[in-house]
Amino acid sequence: MGFRCGIVGLPNVGKSTLFNALVGSGAAEVGNYPFCTVDPNVGLAPVPDEALAGVARLAGSRKVVPSVLEVVDIAGLVAGASKGEGLGNRFLGHVREADALLHLVRCFEDDQIAHGPGAIDPLHDIALIETELLLADLESLERQRDGALKRARGGDREAQERLAAIEPALALVESGRPARAPDTADEAVRHALEALNLLSTKPVLYVSNVDEESAAAGNAMSAAVGAHADTAGAGHVVISAAIEAEIAQLDDPAEKAAFLDAIGLEAPGLDRVIQAGHRLLGLIRFITATETEARAWPIVAGSTAVEAAGRVHTDFARGFICAETIAADELIALGGDHAARSAGRMRQEGRAYVVRDGDVMLFRFNV
Repeated sequence: MGFRCGIVGLPNVGKSTLFNALVGSGAAEVGNYPFCTVDPNVGLAPVPDEALAGVARLAGSRKVVPSVLEVVDIAGLVAGASKGEGLGNRFLGHVREADALLHLVRCFEDDQIAHGPGAIDPLHDIALIETELLLADLESLERQRDGALKRARGGDREAQERLAAIEPALALVESGRPARAPDTADEAVRHALEALNLLSTKPVLYVSNVDEESAAAGNAMSAAVGAHADTAGAGHVVISAAIEAEIAQLDDPAEKAAFLDAIGLEAPGLDRVIQAGHRLLGLIRFITATETEARAWPIVAGSTAVEAAGRVHTDFARGFICAETIAADELIALGGDHAARSAGRMRQEGRAYVVRDGDVMLFRFNV
């Protein structure tokens, strides 16, 4: 799995505003009209990491490099996108390239910001996008099935195996359920679904964009989105994209803290979006720290110590001897490497050790 999250949603729900706040720039054009974003904007959002900062202080690191989340601002979708309406072909192509989706939903009233026909209804908006993704998957599966059928009749074993994966996926999509639904398949079928590169298999985080007054507690519309997310087995975060854009422009930590306190927030909503996006991709991070640099390395949950070593340098994996390991929180509480070794808390782990989120690791190797 890659590390790319695509921001999707209807036109004018605040996608470009959210993107700019996430990556801390004004790179994405923000406008009150449909299809302001045509070509996707791509940026890197640093993952907030207090543990990394604490480890860096203990190590006296001159440079701190957090893990990052690649974020893509994708053009707004309209009904008929699966048939090419409103830049639909481009939209669906960019969705296909994403590894997970941040589905931004408008949960506020504002007569100054354009909206499609009808009242603001976040659940209707979610259903519209889900429908377009399912229709695109249906067309893709039918095309793949037709090709596989022809080859399977000729005795092509690979086509027969592919057909065995396509048929249950097709039945699932025809029933109106996204292929990522938590109750739809066993593990073997899930792997088969993933191999078909369907849009509706991608994990989703719903992000409710509320008005400034509702930034701290949300509102009735965001509560409805949260209930839908629970039913769908998806994540949910409430933010005010307009407020997050303001916060992103504040460089002084004290000024930022005062602003957050004034609006009743303990931390920027973006922190929760980025951290949830990181989890959405099935990622954890381990930390390495020297006087030169402290760095958080993203890896897929379940990775082994030798795989983590290879993320740092191929030689570390090739000549792997062991990994000296301790949890970041424990290292900080003890006061550093020396104290951790003196207390016997620094462990030596072998190549098969499964890395835990927040492990601080020193790799011993010989090539």
